[in-house]
Amino acid sequence: MVRIKKNSVAIYFLISYFCYMVDYRKIIRRNPNKRFGKPCVRETRITVYDVLGWLAAGMTHEEILNDFPELTHTDILACLSYAADREQKLQHAS
Repeated sequence: MVRIKKNSVAIYFLISYFCYMVDYRKIIRRNPNKRFGKPCVRETRITVYDVLGWLAAGMTHEEILNDFPELTHTDILACLSYAADREQKLQHAS
């Protein structure tokens, strides 16, 4: 595993590269009966927004995985990929 300092430009490029390698559509699912239809990771009640919030608060992938063992590293990348794809769709729509 490559160690990178926080707030590094390299983080952005690595995340961008690996996010597009993850097909989030196999991992992120919407269920109207779970969390009010928000996009969740697989069959858990953990939403994409939960994961993004933890990352924004400064939690590392390892901390998230330790706190939520039902998640995988690929799940976290899928959340980032979902958010990036959604942002791109919103930019093209306007």
